[in-house]
Parts: sequence; structure tokens; C-alpha cells
Amino acid sequence: MQFNPWALAAVVLVAAVTFSLGYRSSRFATSTHDFLVARRTVRSRRNAAAISGEYLSAASFLGIAGIVLSEGADALWYPIGFTAGYLALMLFVAAPLRRSGAYTLPDFVEARLGSVPLRRFATAFVVFIGMIYLVPQLQGAGLALSMITKTPVWVGAVLVMVVVTINVILGGMRAITVLQAFQYWLKLFTIAAPAFVLCAVFLTSGSGGGALGSPAPPQFDERTTVSVRTGVALQVESPTLVEVRDKAGASETEVWGPETEHRAAEGSTLTFEAGSRVPVVTGGATDNESWVRPGSSGLEGLLKTYSLIFATFLGTMGLPHVLVRFYTNPDGKAARRTTVHVLLLLGLFYLFPVILGALSRIFVPQLLVTGETDAAVLLLPMAMVPGVWGQILGAVIAAGAFAAFLSTSSGLLVSVAGVLSTDVLPGRVRDFRLAAVIVAIVPMVLAVTVKSGGLSLSVGMSFALAASTFSPLLVLGIWWRKLTWAGAMAGMSVGGGLVLIALVFNVTVAAGGGIAPWWTLQPALFTVTAAFATTVLVSLATRHRIPDDVNRVMLRLHAPDRLGFMRDRAVARFGQAEERVRMARGRHRK
Repeated sequence: MQFNPWALAAVVLVAAVTFSLGYRSSRFATSTHDFLVARRTVRSRRNAAAISGEYLSAASFLGIAGIVLSEGADALWYPIGFTAGYLALMLFVAAPLRRSGAYTLPDFVEARLGSVPLRRFATAFVVFIGMIYLVPQLQGAGLALSMITKTPVWVGAVLVMVVVTINVILGGMRAITVLQAFQYWLKLFTIAAPAFVLCAVFLTSGSGGGALGSPAPPQFDERTTVSVRTGVALQVESPTLVEVRDKAGASETEVWGPETEHRAAEGSTLTFEAGSRVPVVTGGATDNESWVRPGSSGLEGLLKTYSLIFATFLGTMGLPHVLVRFYTNPDGKAARRTTVHVLLLLGLFYLFPVILGALSRIFVPQLLVTGETDAAVLLLPMAMVPGVWGQILGAVIAAGAFAAFLSTSSGLLVSVAGVLSTDVLPGRVRDFRLAAVIVAIVPMVLAVTVKSGGLSLSVGMSFALAASTFSPLLVLGIWWRKLTWAGAMAGMSVGGGLVLIALVFNVTVAAGGGIAPWWTLQPALFTVTAAFATTVLVSLATRHRIPDDVNRVMLRLHAPDRLGFMRDRAVARFGQAEERVRMARGRHRK
């Protein structure tokens, strides 16, 4: 991809506007209450836009189109799951969570089950989930900036983290609420407008017409040279002639057959003649017939899809940066109304990455060779509209991509810093700021040093971890009186431990150049089931540990707002166990 000055200008403009809005909003943030939950005064429509802006991350803006390009119809479960997760959140979690009066997810855990060790255990998982979710955001930023400016990948990661950290330090949740709401509408425009233009170009030019409807694999329309930046394993549908040039400059012409896997080393270049079939990274759809047909990979594909559904449907309710936004609503009714609005906003947005992913299979098939499918929406405009107009469309998309990195990273940083400042540090404003700096440094280093995978797949592992730890705790904690802290800790240990084992295994296999089995890449079908079963069984075996105040807490969670049972856990130092005694005496603010 050639240097695009328009895209560079768009990225700089988005970064400047983000910093300006964050700085202006931060002037109103003066207390810990502002930094953690924006004084609980955010109304449903603005909060819905802020949640949508925060939730539409690199996986949504870049990753969805990339995985549609590679996997076709089966990839549609990603946007469906990302959206439908809010339906489960609305039905089971949103209103009771707000009525609990908690400030953070570990704060809710202690309020419900009365266990300080469980609270600390939950804090560790919140921090870890936030970290592994932040890493792909920063890697996506590095990928996007390197594509449009030819800068090293680490530059984009550092730029996003610096801008986000400054905004969070200055104003916390109060500052980023307005910022994230603005960034949702910016992202919607920057992906919808180019999608409409590119669809019009496609329909009027007739280029590639009917290509996706044919059973044949995608093909190169002209002689094409592909540079391989990271080593990949490729497969072909039919015998394919390819000229391979290694890093040292030595070249050799080979015929790749469909029976074997072919390795392309880092730094090599592959040249294909016009009309050649496009190889794909092992595991992708090699022909258009299987690409457009869901469930074409048999029983294994079906189980993988169910595992993805478990992760996305239940993982949303366990993501700390999503849940913390519901603490900013005035009451439970507003929290539920917010979720309804989020469903509408997300459903509207996800129409467009799917369209761009389908067009990418026709116009930028070379990404199937390199495996860099996350760059599809960045490269597509200039592939379809050569010249300055293509660069301008690419700049618009680049602006939206950077808004996605900034908004999601802001929410993650606020949620994790809030937990660290209230559970590890004394809980003052300066402690929140110190925690934000600490949290920013670790994922930034990991993003630069760890090899990048597919954004949707990386974020999908975060969803699996959230679904296997906090989802059982929240659903059973809100709706089942017999839950005990021992059962909750056992369920989190089993579910989270299995996901972490799968994550380590995947990293090890990838480092050795292999491909991990699907049940480690998408483990939620097994880990979520194990977590729920363990939580229930251990709770039944430890009935004597049911909290004494369970009836009072459950009444607070489920009583209608107008009855006045809702109380905020507002204390000088958040998260103290003795605050439960104060709650019983009524010493807290309405």
C-alpha cells in the first residue's frame, strides 16, 4: 500500500479532536466519584452511544471484515454474537447490577457474597481480561498506521496509548463518556459512507460481477506479487504456479498442489500470473462455494460455531469495561433502557463491515495469501477507486479505525485503573491516575513484543475468558440465592484456568509454526459449561456459607427503582469490607 497523506491527516485530526474533547470534559471531573462512574448522571441515550463507541473495537472495525473475507458465511456469527450479547445482558444483568450500588465488578462481588478473598480474586481476572483485550487494540492501531504511513508497527500502538492515557488521567469516566459517544457516530459515518460509495462503484462498473456466486476459488486478475511479512502456511484448491523469492533474493518457480500445505517464509515474495487461483491461509475457505455456504466444514465447524456463540453471547456480560458503564446510569430502569438503545446502534453498525468484507474477497484477494485480512477495509478503497478519490475514501476509513482504537482503549483503561485504584491502592484521585499509568505501560509493551494474530480471534479469546469467569458469577449471583463465595471462586478458577491453559497452548503452537486445534482457539463451549457446573455443585456442597444478608441484597437487586431500596456504596475508601456494616445501618447516600 502506497503512502496516503490524506489518511495521515485524518489520523492526526482524530487524535487532536479526541485529546481536545477529553481535555474539555476533564475540567468537570474533581472527585473519585467523577473518575469512576461520572457521578452516576449519564442518561440512557448518551450512555448507549458511549457504550457502542467503546464496544466497537478493532475487532469490529477491522476484524469483522477480515474474517468475512477469509471465512465467509460462518463469520457472520461474530457480529451476531457481539450484538446479541447485549440482549442477554439486558435480560439478566443490567438493571440489578446498577441497583447494587457498586462502583466496580469486584465491588459488586463483595456486596453480593461478602468475601474479601473472592473480591481480590475477581480483581485479578478484571485486570487480566482488560490487559489481553487492550493488546489487540494497540496491535490494530500499529497495523493501521503502518499500512497508511509505512511507519514501524509500534508507532501506532504508542500513539494510541499516549493519547488515551492523558485523557483518562485528566478526567477518568467523566472525560471519556462524551468522547466515546462522539466516537460512535464518527465510526458509523466513516464506515457507512465509504461502504455506500464502494457499493455504488461495484454495481456501476460491473467489475468482478458474479465472482462470489461462482463455485471457483477467487483469482488474480493480473500478475501479482505478494510480500510475506510474517511466515504463513497456505493451501490451494487446484495446482497453482508460483514464483517464490526468498529474503536473500534467490527465486524458484514451483507448482503448488492441493494435497499438501505450503510454507511461505517471513520476508519472502510470491508472484502469481494473471488468472491464478488465490491460495489461502490454512483453515480458510479455499473456494467461493464453501465461502458462501454456512456450516460447510461439517461437525467440527458446527461445534466451533456453538463455542463462538457461547463466548460472544455470554462474554459480553462479563467484560469489565462494558459493565462499568452501567454503573454510570442514574437507576436500573435507565440501565435497561440503555441496553435497548445499544442493540439498535450495534445492529446498524455491523451491516457495513460485512459488506466491505464481501467486496474485499473480489478486489484484495492477496490478503488471503499474507493472512493480513484485518487490513481489508484499509486497502479496499484504493483497490476499487484508484487515484486521489480512493485515497480520500481510505482516509475516511482510517479515521474511523483510529476512533475505534481510541474509544475502546479508553474504556478498558478506565475500568482496569478503577479496579486497581480501589482494590490495591487507597482509592483517591491520584491513586486512580497512578493506576492508569501502570495499566497503560504493560499492554503497550506486550503489543510491541507479542506476535499479532487475527483481531477478531484475539478478542474472541477475551470474550471466552469473560464468559467462563464472570458470566456464571453474575447470572447465578443475581438470580440464585444459594450461590456461595466458595462456589463462585471454584467456578472462576475452573473456567478461567481452562481458558488460560488454552491461551498458553495456542501461543506455544503458533511460536512453533503449527496450527492449534479449534477447541483451544474457541474453548468457550467447554469452559463455560465447566464453570457453571462447578459453581453450582460447589455452592450446593457449601450451603453453610450462604451470606446471612442474602435476602436483603436480593431485594435491593430486584425491587423496582421507585420503591427506593437502591443505595450507592459511597465511602471514603472504596472496597472496604467493613462498609457492609455501614450499609446495614443505612449510612450511605441515596
